[in-house]
Amino acid sequence: MKSETSILKQFYSPSPDISSIFRINFRSLKIGFKRNSSPLAALVLIGTFLLLIAGAFLVYNLQSDFEALHIDRVNSAWGISFLILTTVLFFFYGSVFIYNLYHYLAYKPIKSVTDELLPTCTVIVPAYNEGKLVWNTLISLAASDYPEHKLQLLAIDDGSKDDTWYWMQEAKLRLGDRLSIYQQPKNQGKRQALNRGFEMGTGEIFVTVDSDSIVKVDTLRNLVSPFVTNKECGAVAGNVQVLNNQKAILPKMLNISFVMSFEFIRSAESSLGSVLCTPGAAAAYRKSAVLACLPEWINQTFMGKPSDIGEDRAMTNMILKQGSQVLFQSNALVLTNVPEEYTGLYKMFIRWGRSNVRENIMMAKYVFKDFRNGSKFGTRLLFLNQSLKIIMAIPFLLFMVFLVLTHPLLLISSTLLGILILSSFPVLFYAKRYSILESFWAYSYSVFYTFSLFWIMPYAIFTANKSGWLTRGLSQKE
Repeated sequence: MKSETSILKQFYSPSPDISSIFRINFRSLKIGFKRNSSPLAALVLIGTFLLLIAGAFLVYNLQSDFEALHIDRVNSAWGISFLILTTVLFFFYGSVFIYNLYHYLAYKPIKSVTDELLPTCTVIVPAYNEGKLVWNTLISLAASDYPEHKLQLLAIDDGSKDDTWYWMQEAKLRLGDRLSIYQQPKNQGKRQALNRGFEMGTGEIFVTVDSDSIVKVDTLRNLVSPFVTNKECGAVAGNVQVLNNQKAILPKMLNISFVMSFEFIRSAESSLGSVLCTPGAAAAYRKSAVLACLPEWINQTFMGKPSDIGEDRAMTNMILKQGSQVLFQSNALVLTNVPEEYTGLYKMFIRWGRSNVRENIMMAKYVFKDFRNGSKFGTRLLFLNQSLKIIMAIPFLLFMVFLVLTHPLLLISSTLLGILILSSFPVLFYAKRYSILESFWAYSYSVFYTFSLFWIMPYAIFTANKSGWLTRGLSQKE
């Protein structure tokens, strides 16, 4: 069985014809990945199902205990208050889900425009301690089906401490004048590296791509086309999936989460013209929109400290504030690496959580004003949905601790049953679009997240003022 590295080498082997070598066949890539299975993966899936079935069985056999707890609730003031709150939240979240489902069904990606209509494009790749991954990224970008004379490719080494600069130089040797590489005098952060690219970019559209991501041959043209067909479009989010989804258990789970987050949630947001976050893995911005908010973006602070995280969410927020639309292109596929161990994963989620807290505060300052033409209801509903999840994180954590101390078996069994029911939608969604077998990882991910990452948002709220990337260590990948 072929590993991820060996599969990639098939597509990145040296050859005189760059354009023919790097036309990546993503279908073949995914088939190769799917062949990589392990007894541990099967054990985790089987264990997940046994756990969920056990939870449902316990709920059935503990009906009398649940009824007694319910009676205690309705006979107390706090119980009634909690029951009313949970009922309101249930109907609110249910309504938002139906609303998103409707707009997901209405979503259609914009087809690529012709070469003649494609605008000039500057692709910026910031890199820090990515090693050879940056070479893979740059070569895949150079293989894009995008008019060469309209494409400017910039790579910026943000003071890496490993061999990232060497691999940038190797890519430069291969690509020649098609690639320009630069090195920061010291590590200044991703935002500063991107800013340098923005200042040097000559394209009408800026595209940012993470240095551990691989793009499909038509990703760039699909990502950029909405700017041509929609003059109100200020930014476009790419469709991110997991590159290393067969190397470890966590990436397998995260791939399902990414598909739901992008192909369902962002599709619905795109129908409203209000994608809340353009991902660092692959995103495009109208140059005029970037330049309009660049001073505020590069000098952004939170509680008196410079913001060195959440640069993608911040840029999206500022462009939405301008009144522009932010869209999603499901046909602009990019594969990116994710953490394979728990430590790297929770640090990544903490960074995202802190960014969401900060940017929701910023969004609250304009979302209920007349910030754009046309209906703003959808944007406001998306904001309220995300804000409620943040606001309720701490109260529900406290309630969970209370139940753990007083009714642990009822809490665990009802939680497992809830996971079995609620996670069936992601399972069906992924199964219909990709693979039935891999879709079952949605159950495992929900169990894993519920019992081992439940503390992330409360912690992110209390530490929202803290800076630091947390996961920017030396790359351990080939």
